Amino acid sequence: MTAAAGGTPAPASYAVVIPSVGRPTLQWLLDTLSAQDVDAAHPGPLEVVVVDDRPGDVAPLTPTVPETVAWSVRTVRGHGRGPAAARNRGWRAARRSGAEWIAFLDDDVELPAGWARALAEDLAACGPQVGATQGRIDVPLPGTRRPTDWERNTASLERADWATADMAYRVAALEAVDGFDERFPRAYREDADLALRVRRAGWQLVRGQRRITHPVRPADDLVSLRVQAGNADDALMRRLHGPDWRTAAQAPPGGFRWHVATVAALGTAAAGAGTALAAAAVGRRSAVRPALTAAAAGAAAWGWLTGRFLLLRTAPGPRPGDDGFLPELSRMARTSAAIPPAAVRHRVSGWWRHRRTGPWPVPVRAVLFDRDGTLVHDVPYNGDPELVALVPGAREAVAAARAAGCSVGVVSNQSGIGRGLLTRAQVDAVNARVAELLGPFDTWQVCPHAPEDRCACRKPAPGMVRAAAAELGVDPAECVLIGDIGADVEAARAAGARSVLVPTPVTRPEEVAAAPEVAATLTEAVAAALGGPAPGAHGAAAPGLEVPAPAGRG
Repeated sequence: MTAAAGGTPAPASYAVVIPSVGRPTLQWLLDTLSAQDVDAAHPGPLEVVVVDDRPGDVAPLTPTVPETVAWSVRTVRGHGRGPAAARNRGWRAARRSGAEWIAFLDDDVELPAGWARALAEDLAACGPQVGATQGRIDVPLPGTRRPTDWERNTASLERADWATADMAYRVAALEAVDGFDERFPRAYREDADLALRVRRAGWQLVRGQRRITHPVRPADDLVSLRVQAGNADDALMRRLHGPDWRTAAQAPPGGFRWHVATVAALGTAAAGAGTALAAAAVGRRSAVRPALTAAAAGAAAWGWLTGRFLLLRTAPGPRPGDDGFLPELSRMARTSAAIPPAAVRHRVSGWWRHRRTGPWPVPVRAVLFDRDGTLVHDVPYNGDPELVALVPGAREAVAAARAAGCSVGVVSNQSGIGRGLLTRAQVDAVNARVAELLGPFDTWQVCPHAPEDRCACRKPAPGMVRAAAAELGVDPAECVLIGDIGADVEAARAAGARSVLVPTPVTRPEEVAAAPEVAATLTEAVAAALGGPAPGAHGAAAPGLEVPAPAGRG
């Protein structure tokens, strides 16, 4: 916090980051933010960054704010990789504003009058050791009947610790732990994981006094079944933070052991019935009775456990005669039988998927290079191997990546093929010359399509990065793509890989501003990829639109 005129400490500066999947409530949130009463002592945000996290090639979100507000709103792409990755995209973009704090909001919350003033007071109360402050969440529930299961699920946010529906983090704390762990694909546990890592990095987390409203959004009958996918995230939490992670994260105990018992009872019933049928088919009558007894015991246990679960879910809900009682009873009956197998399946799947998962951020196992303008001087639509000339430091950079034990590869747009200006054989000959000068690469990914083909491989699309990772047997998050234009950066982002931009004369200023990491030379870029952030790490992001390559850049 800086000092204002007269020695009075200036209020803490902050930016607002809102990940969104395009809900119509986003505009209402911005409207309630625009209506906040602010002044010099209780300022509004420096800017608002909306992260459009819808997958695919969709029309960009166009949220608006009145011209009378002092701050601006801009939208950057999140590429549908989930709220953890979207929030990382947002806070790294928001650093352009110079904000000390990032206030994360969900796109379906409402800000009551006085929220901005209360946030300013909460931030002012944070000492230098405080890394985050949490807002208080109000979930309005029906006043004429008891809440449904989904309404109670949403209302649990009122008691949640460190929920990012309204959570302000100090930028320095986010930088210290490299932000959210992007391996959490859902809005579930990613906030608890971040809070744990921030605390372990030496920061304190506190509760503020500001409040937000989180309405219960509409949901279909099977929503409670779909949310069981969060059990895979519980497996990841256990892997990262040990068996006592719930205590450390201040998370309430779950009912997973009851689900295991229910599935075991169902399995016993099925196995007993199958054994009885098999025994009867081969004439082993002596084995039929014990098998049927086991099947009956398993079925009875399953019925009791399922009935118990159904009662636990319906008892706090609407009563007979209440509006919506019968539909709620039907939902609970159907999903209570299906949830235990789904929960166990997701937990086992998560355990298997994350059995070797290590801490965040993940280590680099592959370094991918753009070709033209990065490894070799750009010759537009070059089909002549004799014109290949390495950029300074290319040989040393590739050798350093290999020496570090990383796989190396090339991902290159070659639209000259699609435009009829080159043949694939000519491109392959040029690539062979590059490999002759720099040594063999572990993967070559070439997009032969013209821009108008709208393929999934041409950068800034993520196809080639994902294909390279698959061929190398690594996760895209374990890859770094080094290139010289914004399309390289966006391709990496969309795939979930890291990127380092090495500007050249054709690199646009807005591409440099938008790049998360910038290096002056190729050797510096590889050093940053292998050992830490580049000198220009996490350069503040300008509007994160997918940018076309300049003429002649493939």
